[in-house]
Amino acid sequence: MDREEARPQRVIVAMKGHPGSGKTTLARFIAATLGCPLIDKDDVRDSTFTIESQLDSNKTNTTIQQLLNNLSYEVIWRMVKTQLSLGLSIVIDSPLSHKSHFDRLVNMAKCFDGTQLVVVECKPNDEGEWRRRLENRGKDGCDGSWHKPATWRDMERLLEGYKGCTEYDVGDVPKLVLDTTAMDVKVTEHTELVLRFIDACTH
Repeated sequence: MDREEARPQRVIVAMKGHPGSGKTTLARFIAATLGCPLIDKDDVRDSTFTIESQLDSNKTNTTIQQLLNNLSYEVIWRMVKTQLSLGLSIVIDSPLSHKSHFDRLVNMAKCFDGTQLVVVECKPNDEGEWRRRLENRGKDGCDGSWHKPATWRDMERLLEGYKGCTEYDVGDVPKLVLDTTAMDVKVTEHTELVLRFIDACTH
């Protein structure tokens, strides 16, 4: 049976994972293979640089960053809603670190009949490879994403700040966990695993 025929009207593929975990690369392959829109939270956050630099200097830098980060999520939720209203499946590239963000997607999926939400989590088991990727990206300027951790110490501080909030229960929402640092597995193979996972979840 053809994959598109086997799926419900819409599928939300919600990526999950820390910076440098390989989720953006995988998200792009998934979206290209499915032929559906990709909404990248960093595309929105990257665009707030001018705003951040012009905001009231009396506010702490952390407060400003939190405000703009929250704004970035609000923007992508609106974009997701628009795509779903058009009957389109969608891939969302964001850390999905907080359960409140996950809950928004659950509620959004419920608002559109025939919509299946699935989570694809990129969880690097090889910390050395994860660190190498992250620091190499940092040397290249994080591809213009100045707000991303550029060093391993930056990453450690980010994880400390999460205080374990990233490890939450997704309930009955299907979730696939992939080790994107496995050197013997290509991104195309991971993409195929995701497609099979979606097929299994939507039959």
